Amino acid sequence: MATAVAGRPVLWPTLVRAAAAFRPRRWWNRDAVRRATPWVRFRMETAYGTDRAVPTAADVVTWLRWLRAWPRSRR
Repeated sequence: MATAVAGRPVLWPTLVRAAAAFRPRRWWNRDAVRRATPWVRFRMETAYGTDRAVPTAADVVTWLRWLRAWPRSRR
């Protein structure tokens, strides 16, 4: 998955913003290995049928392209 995004530098800023948006509150005060937030688990279940799903690299790239195209005023 990392190589799929690594080959698309135009998506790097979008990936950083998305990663920041997914971080839980007080993330610095938690274990280094943390579980996914409830929202992420919900999204995985609605998209893939299970909350333990791991999105494919193609799905991540498609999502980042969609997120990049989404107007900032609506985020």
